Amino acid sequence: MKHKPPALLKAVVLLSLLLLNGCGFNQFWLLRPAGPIAGEGLRSIIVDVSAMMLIIGPTTLLLLWCIWRYRRSTGRGNYVPGWSHSLPIEIVSWGFPLAIVAFLSYYSYRSTFRVDPFDPGLMKPGQDAETDRPPIDIDVVTTDWQWLFIYPDRHIAVSNQLVVPVHTPIRFRLTSATVPNDFYIPQLSGEIDIMPGMLTKQGLIANRAGSYQGIAADFSGPGFSWMQFETRVVSRAAYEQWANDTAKAPAHLDQAAFDRFAIPTINKTGNVLTFSQVDDRLFERVIQNVMMGRIYPTPPNMTEKKSSYQNGRRQPDKASTESQTPTGMSD
Repeated sequence: MKHKPPALLKAVVLLSLLLLNGCGFNQFWLLRPAGPIAGEGLRSIIVDVSAMMLIIGPTTLLLLWCIWRYRRSTGRGNYVPGWSHSLPIEIVSWGFPLAIVAFLSYYSYRSTFRVDPFDPGLMKPGQDAETDRPPIDIDVVTTDWQWLFIYPDRHIAVSNQLVVPVHTPIRFRLTSATVPNDFYIPQLSGEIDIMPGMLTKQGLIANRAGSYQGIAADFSGPGFSWMQFETRVVSRAAYEQWANDTAKAPAHLDQAAFDRFAIPTINKTGNVLTFSQVDDRLFERVIQNVMMGRIYPTPPNMTEKKSSYQNGRRQPDKASTESQTPTGMSD
C-alpha cells in the first residue's frame, strides 16, 4: 500500500519550484565575472567557502559518527575519569585549523593587493596585453539620486550610463556631492564607498563586451531604488564613435549646469543625459564645495517624513509641496 505525501509537504515543494522558476544563472552576477577584478572576488568566495567546509564538513561527520558509534544501546565506550590528554587529537583539533587559518591569511593578503582600489595589482602594466594598453580615466560623481560620469580627457560627461571599451584598463576617481554612497558593478569591479568631500578610487578591466548592471549599494534616500546605471562595454571603434558623438552634444556642463543637475531627482525612467565642453575642474570643485558646506536640499514632498511649519506646527498643503518640486524630477 502506497502512502501519499502530506498535503502540506506537496504544497511546500510546489511553492519552492514556483519560486525557483524565475531563477536563471544570468541573475547570479557574482558567479559570472566579466573582468579580472570581479574574477578575483569570485575566487576569494570559492576559497573562503572551501576552507570553511574543510573544517565544518569533517567536524559534522565526526560528530554524527560519534553519536552513532557510541550510542547507549551499543554499550561501547568506557568511562575513563583519569583521561586528560591525547596527542593525535590535539594535532587534529589544533593543527588542522591553524594550517587553514595560515593559508587564508596568506591568500587574503595576496588577494587584497591584487584588487587594491587605489593600485590594483591585476591592472599593473606587464600583466598581459590588456594592462599594457593606455588606461582611460573617468571621474564619478553621485548626487541625490543620479550618477554622473565625466571623461576628463575627452571633456564629455554622461549621466546614468557608463560606456567603456573592452580590454582596456579603466581608472575611476569617485566622490559624492551629497551623502555617502557605494559604487558597485558586480560583474566588473568590487564595491567601493563614495564619501562627500573625499576622493576615492577604483579600477576595472572588462574582458568581454556586453551590458552590465551598476548599482548604488548604500541606502541614500527615497530615490535610492532607482539609482542604477547601465555599463556598456563596447569595442574600441564603437567607443571612439560614441565619444565623438557625445562631444557634439548641445548641453555643456559647468558649475551652474551641475548645480541644476544635482537638484534631488528621483529618476524612475532612467533618463540619460550627455554633455560636451565639461569644465576641467568640475570634479575638484564638487569636492571643494562639499567641504565648504554646499548642500542640495531635498524637497519635503520627496520624503515620507512629514515636515511642518514653525508657526503653529501646521503641515504644508499639497499646493505648497508641489511648488517645491524640482524641474528635473521624473514621476
